[in-house]
Formats: sequence, C-alpha cells, structure tokens
Amino acid sequence: MEYFTHLTPSIIDNLNISEIRTNKKVTYLNIGSAFDIETTSMLINGEKFAFSYIWQFGIGLNNVYYGRTWAELLDFLTDLKAWLGLNESRRLVIYVHNLGYEFQFMRKYFNWVNIFAVDERKPVKALCDLGIEFRDSYILSGYSLANTAKNLTKHKIAKMEGDLDYSLIRNTLTPLTDKELKYCENDILVILAYIDEQIDQYSDITKIPLTNTGRVRSYVRNNCYYDNTSHKKSNKGKYTRYRKIMSDLTIDRESYMQLKSAFMGGFTHSNPNLTGVTLNNVGSIDLTSSYPSVMCAEMYPMSRPKELNPKSYAELKELMKVYCIVLDVKYVGLQNTLGYESYISESKCRNLKGSVINNGRVYEADELEITLTDIDINIIEKVYKWEKIALRNVKGFRKAYLPKAIIGSILNLYQDKTTLKGVQGKEVEYLLSKGMLNSVYGMCVTDIIKDNAIYSDEENWGFEKVDINAEIEKYNLSKNRFLYYAWGIWVTAYARRNLWTGILAVGSDYVYSDTDSIKALNYDNHKPYVDAYNKNVLQKLNNMCNELGFDPELLTPKTVKGDVKPLGVWEFEGNYDRFKTLGAKRYLVQEGDIYSLTVAGLSKANGMNYIKDVCNNDADKIFNMFNDSLYIPSDKTGKMTHTYIDIEQAHIVTDYLGNSETEYAKSGVHLGACDFTLSISQQYLDFLTKLKQGYIFTGLKMI
Repeated sequence: MEYFTHLTPSIIDNLNISEIRTNKKVTYLNIGSAFDIETTSMLINGEKFAFSYIWQFGIGLNNVYYGRTWAELLDFLTDLKAWLGLNESRRLVIYVHNLGYEFQFMRKYFNWVNIFAVDERKPVKALCDLGIEFRDSYILSGYSLANTAKNLTKHKIAKMEGDLDYSLIRNTLTPLTDKELKYCENDILVILAYIDEQIDQYSDITKIPLTNTGRVRSYVRNNCYYDNTSHKKSNKGKYTRYRKIMSDLTIDRESYMQLKSAFMGGFTHSNPNLTGVTLNNVGSIDLTSSYPSVMCAEMYPMSRPKELNPKSYAELKELMKVYCIVLDVKYVGLQNTLGYESYISESKCRNLKGSVINNGRVYEADELEITLTDIDINIIEKVYKWEKIALRNVKGFRKAYLPKAIIGSILNLYQDKTTLKGVQGKEVEYLLSKGMLNSVYGMCVTDIIKDNAIYSDEENWGFEKVDINAEIEKYNLSKNRFLYYAWGIWVTAYARRNLWTGILAVGSDYVYSDTDSIKALNYDNHKPYVDAYNKNVLQKLNNMCNELGFDPELLTPKTVKGDVKPLGVWEFEGNYDRFKTLGAKRYLVQEGDIYSLTVAGLSKANGMNYIKDVCNNDADKIFNMFNDSLYIPSDKTGKMTHTYIDIEQAHIVTDYLGNSETEYAKSGVHLGACDFTLSISQQYLDFLTKLKQGYIFTGLKMI
C-alpha cells in the first residue's frame, strides 16, 4: 500500500479502463474501486468523540493507496477526477463495505448530488459532484468482509483478523507498523477482488445490482417476462401474457392495510414447561428450504380481493376451502388448550384485555382483536378455545399456484444450489444460486409502501411521507411489477403452519422452535410423523409439477456425492447431548466437547468462550451459568454500541505512543464496548413460576 501521492496519471493510463454508456446517458468506468477508513473512538471529558486516522483507496486489483486526513483524500479525489475526466455524467463507482458507517464520517466533506437509502442512515448509493458514486458492497454481498473473502472464487484473499488492536488510541500522526498497514490494505484488496468477480459475472459494472435481493429480483423478473437476457421482440408474447396476470392482481388501500396487519414472520418460541431446564438427548429437525418449498407447493391469492360475508364460523371454514382469506377477528374468552405452547403474538393484537402473556405470546385473554389469514385461523383452532368470535372485513382471493415462471425460477435455483455445491470450477454459480435462493422470500415480503429516507446537508437524515393512495396506484400500474403483495403474507403463514404440524405432533416432548426447526425429546418416537410429513409434502410438490408441467426430478436433486436432497422435507440434524433454552433466540447446546450458544444480541463465539473460561470448561457449571442473571463484561462480549455524532468536534488527541495532534470530525460514529446481561422479563418469570405451580389462569385472575 502506497501513500496517495504515488498514484500518477501514467498508472491510471495503464489500467486500460473501458467505458459503459447507459440508456440514461451516463457513462460508467468499467473497473472496480474501493474505499475504507479506520477510526478511533474515545471519551474526552465525558463527551463521545470519533474520528478517522487513515483512509484507503483501491482501483483495479492491486493498486491500493492511503492517506491520513480528509484534506488529503479530497486532494486525491480531485486529482482522480481530473485524470479520469469524471463528472456527474461520467462516473467512477467506489464500493464501501458498510457504506452507512463511512458515510457518517465523510458526508460533510462532499457535495452530494443524489443519495439512495433504504432507511435512515443506511445509504446504498451516494453520488457526489466529483463524479464519484459510492456504493455499499456489504448490502450487495450479504456477508461480512471476512465471509466475503471466504466466498471469493477466482481470487483468494483472506480477511486478516485480530491484527489491528482497536483499543489503542491512534491519531493522524500515529506511525503505523507494516503489519497495521497490511491490515488496512487487505480490507481494500478483498473488496477489489469481490467487485472484479462481480464484473466478470455480470459482464460490466452497470449490470451489478445494488443489493443482494436485487439479484434474485432481476433473475425472476427476467424469467417472468423474457426467454433470454436480450429482451428482444421475440419475447413479446410472453411479456404480454405475464403483464395480463399482473394487471389482474391489484389491491386497494383498505386491502393493503389489512394485508399488512396480517403479516407475521417466522414463529420462534419455547415450551414454558421446559424453559430453564437442562435437558439430555434433545433431537433437532430442520425443514429444507422452508420458504422456497411453500412457494412451490401451496396455493396463493391469484385475484383481486373479493368481499365475503360469512354468517358463521362454520360458513367461514367452508369459504376457506375455496379462497385465500384475510379477515379481522375478535375473540372473547380465549383459553389455551394446548398447555405447552401459545401461537398468537401479543404485538399483533388490538384492544387486548385481561391477558396472560407467555413470552410475547398470548396464553389467554378476556378479549382481543387481530387480523389473520385462513392459515392462522386453522392453527389457532388447534391451540385455543373461545367463548365468542366475531368476524369482520372478510376478503377472499381466488386460490391457485404461483405463476409457472416464478416456481420454475425457484426449482432451478434449488437444483443449482444442491448439484453445484463442492463442484470444482462451479464455485461462482453455486454461491450465486445459494444467495438468490435464500433471498427469494425477501423479495416477496418487501413492503410496497414505505416513507422515503432522505438526506440533506442542512437537516441531515429524515423521512419524506409518501401518499399511500398515489403509491398504490403507481404499484397497480407498474409495467415492471412481477410480484403481488399478498403472496408474501401467505408464504410466511404456510411456513408457520408447516412448523406447527411438528409442534403439535411431538406434543409435550416439544422443547423449542425457530422458523424452520424444532428441538424435541424422544426423537425416535416421532419418526413416523417426520416420515408421513415428508411423504405428504413431496406428494404436494409432485401434484404441482403434474399440473404445471415440471419434471418431478427437479424436486430431488443430488449432491456431487450422490446424496438426494428433497425439497421441503424434515431433515434430522442429530441429537444434542444437552440442551437448555431460556426463551426465544436463547439457547445453549452441547455436542460432545463442543458447546454452542445462541443469544440474540451476543456474539456466539465471544459469549461461549467467556462462559467456558469462567467455568473452566465444566459442563455442569456451564449450563448452570446460562440463566437469567448471566452477565458478560464489556471486554469479553465483542459487542459495540453505535452512537451517531452529528455535531462538529475538535480535540487534542494524544495517541498510545505519546503523539499529540488536534483532530477534527465534522460528524462520526462512536463505537464503545458494552457489556451484556441476559435478562428475562418479570412478566415472563411470573408466568413460568405460576404455570409450574399449576395455577389455572382466567384473564387476570388466578383460581
């Protein structure tokens, strides 16, 4: 890595940069570039202060340059602008891994022309008047820099870890060792290698999507509308046919709001009777590609919503056989009949009265109102009983399979993901198919109406309210639309139902579930359920293939070793020697000498290493330590708190070597190590205690 003045016009000329002109009359330089900074965070008289002490820039594959101040960076980029002839219509794309972080430090040093952000402080693309367009490589890859390095196929560059001690105070005068400079350089080399592979994959830099989800959206959209990537008139018939499908799939404001209310994500919870108990020999099963499989196997809304008027619950049940239904429901006198699990999410309820809450799920309630799908209705029926039920705003959609092009896209991605894994020379194709298959669900549940995150130099970040009616009209009339908002609501509903077939089947042996997995005691006793489920789901998928004309072989691809991997089935992952859960997203596992900790908000490795060290690797002590009073100090968590600083600051900073310098920061992000305390809410502790004591609940009263 060389000092920034070492970049010369002759080096630029030798890069042989090609140009790509878009249909928007913008020319892009077809070469990868990358940018990164390293920062110091500290407290000065109790005030949080953060600043950059080195920046790195790379272009091509091996050309990496650095400077120490923002003034040097601006001089550098101004020269680069002149040498490359950059302007707003002739751009260089510079990738930054987690652009939101760097942007907070650099935003007041540039004149921004256009910024596209997915949320407040989360820019995806930022164009400045130097003709430089910063883009986020993290949101494109979906991986940390270390994992991005591991997934490189053509270039092999390992992400260096542990070589830069972030606890040391550095400033812009701090001499950096060769090892530290190598660390800084390495981050740039990883991004350059990754973008080079992306350019190879997409043929030029303008075709690289902005986000990982954008990849699958482009892939599936093309399959819906075209027979090839050229989009020629030969595709006109296919385009017209799919446009007809979309023109029939529209929604109004009321339906959109109701569908949005009905949306729920994956189900994650634990059996309250076994929560906090160390269990032996706990089996684990996982659904193979749960979301993609239900997108292929199940029936979805394939019409505009139609007002229905069932006169009774029994009539509603009959209508559910014909329609995908969304409705508002009021339950009176709701009581749990299952005992070991609860389904209804407290956060989705309205007018909740006299409730007993089981870790965010409604155990019982005197009254509640909620928006549900027909799938949710059927699950609730198996978990609760009620005194009265009122049905309102019942809307039905004609049921049918998703369009053939969408299902075909999913089956092809699953085929590639399975057959290409471990095949030499097919690493790029494998990673691409795996990433897109994992993103299929995400494209379906993206909210179609969202306030725009906007940035201005004067007011920083804010939101621009959108006109819901105008946005819905725009959505309905869109010529590029290939998805229907209602589909995503049923994708998650079907996945929850599949999970719940397992929860109900294993009964009191049920321990824990998370989206597409179940942990249960006495696994051997439940093999008949697993076998029956797997047979049934494959039959459903075969029925779909027969109706739509797919080769059933697509459902059961083989790995390079010849192992068959059926889509959508339960796979037995093995038995844990010990298992303990403290509720959703909180569990500890032992398999032989290996321990694994999962706690939301805590690094798995750091948390586990600390517990093992404190307990001297004693299994009994480890599991005893995993309780509602678990505390991990700040220097052991690996967890950092982010504090955004929007005011300009200047402080004299003395580094760890005794060098003092006045450091300026127009804005920044303070990173501070923080401790971790595993706390269980008093409400949940009370519920667990009373349940285990055998109390019967009726609203807020205990009998």
